Amino acid sequence: MDAIEQLCPNCGLCCNGTLFADVELRKGDDAKQLEKSGLTLFQKTKTKVAFSQPCNCFDGKLCKIYSVRPTRCRLFECGLLKKVQAGEMTVRTALAKISRAKKSVKKVRKLLRSSAERDERLTLSERYSRAMSAPIDLAKGNSKLRGELLLTFSDLMELLQHDFLA
Repeated sequence: MDAIEQLCPNCGLCCNGTLFADVELRKGDDAKQLEKSGLTLFQKTKTKVAFSQPCNCFDGKLCKIYSVRPTRCRLFECGLLKKVQAGEMTVRTALAKISRAKKSVKKVRKLLRSSAERDERLTLSERYSRAMSAPIDLAKGNSKLRGELLLTFSDLMELLQHDFLA
């Protein structure tokens, strides 16, 4: 079994709005076919079309449009996958790092829900930004929650940058 088959279905951070806010289409991607397949595209700039994350074609484990997925999706390989493929890391170690990251994401999501930021259609970073820009109500005691969210999100970003985006 290759590294992709072992790691990707256990991860999904590149599709669920954790790593990326959106994915831009590239030359050669068939926008009409991708829309027919289930992607919701938008005009990002005058010349760039993209779809938002979390991807609505991701079922939590696998891509529902894998055979026709956009070029960027086909070409993306996270840092863990690259290290496993290069023999610099074992699958077991990579899976442990994925588990750690997913636990951290789960904790951030729980904290976001506690801070009244519940829109799961947004990326994790968008939800975090919204929560952190809301006024602090000292009477409600939400400053402790805000501090915990800040630290947890910061730790997660460091982990993602080091292991997944490197």
